[in-house]
Amino acid sequence: MAPVPIIRLDRVGLFYTDTGQPVGVSATEHGPTLLLVHGWGGAGGQWAPLLPHLAVPGLRVIVPDLRGHGTSRSQWGPDDWLSGRVRDDDFTPRALAADLAQLLAELRTGPVIAVGHSMGGQVVTALGVEHPTHVSALVVLDPAYAADDEELARIPGEQAALRAEGSTWAARFMAGAFSAHALPGLSEREQRLMAATDPRVLAAARDGMYLTDDSFGARRSTAAYLARCQIRTLAIYSNTAPADWYRAHGLRHAASEVTVLPDTGHYLQLEKPRAVADLINGFAARF
Repeated sequence: MAPVPIIRLDRVGLFYTDTGQPVGVSATEHGPTLLLVHGWGGAGGQWAPLLPHLAVPGLRVIVPDLRGHGTSRSQWGPDDWLSGRVRDDDFTPRALAADLAQLLAELRTGPVIAVGHSMGGQVVTALGVEHPTHVSALVVLDPAYAADDEELARIPGEQAALRAEGSTWAARFMAGAFSAHALPGLSEREQRLMAATDPRVLAAARDGMYLTDDSFGARRSTAAYLARCQIRTLAIYSNTAPADWYRAHGLRHAASEVTVLPDTGHYLQLEKPRAVADLINGFAARF
């Protein structure tokens, strides 16, 4: 199923794959729609290992490449950045969520279960807060928010290194995101994907997550933003500490759930696709 552009934004086309309404299922009988949103420097193809394990009856699955990422890489040249036609705030979680709201409106999906990994966790959360009519529930995998003081102190220096060295720095940075249990070659493959992403996009997106005035990546800002998100959420973490923080500060809906998949790196959907799919299947089936 080849990606096709659904909407033409300012100087960029948003690409996606869509399984469509299941064959033999009427429009009034089909199951939920999942929107799968990748993370920083990634692409929609990172969800491919998960797809065969999704087993919700009548399920529709939509997988976009966020602007500037994957097949949706911008068509902007250096002059566009220098002239201000492209701005850093084109890549904030809110801006990326606005793209997805347009996509869902164009596809007339109705409310979806929005699933986001890492930066995608911020994006789907922004979708739920800023465009709540498009979202029935959220699933976040190791969401890139609730950064503690130690992490926040590192980010400005890391951003300077990213801007100085380019995408190769980002690829090297994410090499440590995989556990010792990851399949051979998985880290190298994802490093190549990261290295192919425009470093200006990477820098702007990371600024938007943590360093801009309206970012909600720091713990205090995360807690305030999540207070606005009254949507049922399944949070899946690879480590207990951020999961414990979310239990204490992020649970805003009585039916929300938090779970930890041990012995897993940051890319849970790549390392344990069946386990992640089983959690999503169970969560979706409870609607």
